[in-house]
Amino acid sequence: MRIISGIHKGKRINAPKKLPVRPTTDMAKEALFNILNNRYYFDEIKVLDLFSGTGNISFEFGSRGTRAITAVDANSGCINFIEQTARSLELPINAIRADVFGYLERMTAPADIIFADPPYNLSLEEFEKLPNLTFENNLLGSGGCLIVEHASQMDLSHLANFSEKRKYGGSTFSFFELPQEENQ
Repeated sequence: MRIISGIHKGKRINAPKKLPVRPTTDMAKEALFNILNNRYYFDEIKVLDLFSGTGNISFEFGSRGTRAITAVDANSGCINFIEQTARSLELPINAIRADVFGYLERMTAPADIIFADPPYNLSLEEFEKLPNLTFENNLLGSGGCLIVEHASQMDLSHLANFSEKRKYGGSTFSFFELPQEENQ
């Protein structure tokens, strides 16, 4: 994987082979950040990266100037890799080893962007818990969005606060946002 833009543009990051991960492809990541680049000033937002795996998304936000990034994963190997890489690249990433669903239930400070890339083999009900917990617990700041990456065969458009989806190969990003009148 590589960092696409920002201060570490073009930097290749090689994660250990033993990590139980499926990183977002560079093509999908570049498309996602093109969308986000038109909506946010990266140096002004707070990001929560759930099921962070290799930290691929967190590193991209950090390289682009985001100063408040929290990466959450249950795997200690993933968290150790994120911590080591963030330290070596001098990126402001707070890596937390925790069950994502438990973390969302305890979280109190809202984020501007919540990105979730759960294992594709989770059940539909588990995928549905991500937006449900996010909006029930008011975890997004004004103008914020939740982005859930999932297999293209899955459809999350029936869930509350769904706004759009973008498909890239076998992966899809589903976007969830508060209705406009609640964002003001």
